[in-house]
Amino acid sequence: MKVGLIGLGAMGRGMAQRLARAQLLSAVWNRTRSTAAVLAEDLGVAACNDPATLADECDLIVISVSADADVLEVLAAMQGGLGHGKIVVDTSTIGVDTVLQAAQRAADSGAWFIDAPVSGGVEGAHSGTLVVMAGGDAAVIERAMPVLKAIAKRVVRVGESGQGQAAKAVNQVMCAGINQAVCEALAFGEALDLNMTAVIELLRGGAAGNWFLEHRGLTMLCGSFEAGFKCSLHYKDLSICQRMLDGLGVALPVVEMTLRHYQRLLDQGYGEEDISTLYRLKQAMFISGNKRSL
Repeated sequence: MKVGLIGLGAMGRGMAQRLARAQLLSAVWNRTRSTAAVLAEDLGVAACNDPATLADECDLIVISVSADADVLEVLAAMQGGLGHGKIVVDTSTIGVDTVLQAAQRAADSGAWFIDAPVSGGVEGAHSGTLVVMAGGDAAVIERAMPVLKAIAKRVVRVGESGQGQAAKAVNQVMCAGINQAVCEALAFGEALDLNMTAVIELLRGGAAGNWFLEHRGLTMLCGSFEAGFKCSLHYKDLSICQRMLDGLGVALPVVEMTLRHYQRLLDQGYGEEDISTLYRLKQAMFISGNKRSL
């Protein structure tokens, strides 16, 4: 199976490297052509001039872009190269309604569309330890499984088209709550003049232990917020969750609070930093004269 990958940002680049290592990757395309050219040469694959050419030359096309409009734009650009039996696997985080539009557009060309959002961040993309939440035809997902397993440690079909994104929405709400709890608790501990390195080592082995504490705890204490998962992207994802919740007539406090906090961080110019940049706001709560709720 010849595989092409569209979108070579932090996540796409890592997935491309994993696919190349599995000897599955044949071609790449990126809006910034120089980025594609450099990576293609490094991986020994083709850098296509446009998405349609990549789709024509490949049996399965992986998309890794940022937003709903990007997915639909890329899919439209691929139309000339899509055909019967080809598979489009979208690893982006987008709305369920966009998935249904994309699936129909792919079907109009005789192709299949799988919504396959991922969790695990940049580290997971580079190490091949992502978790894939797949929605779509079961037989098609099974055909795509060798490709999915090359980038992920776990692949689960959660239902029909759109259900992968619904599962990702649940994941993003949970990540928001964990981010809030870890950042707030560590800022609290720091204000108590605890040895926070020792505290993190202690907590990681108990009931409060989690991936975020393990991978971001010490970097937050050092004031390092290099992007693993950008604040701006989680803001976008939670905005999708908020729209889904509006449809259910429900407002979840953790979603509303985190969106408000992220908006403040975006306004302060921290949108390109990791979501652990939330720690900045939590620390500020404990500054003399600013002991108030966010």
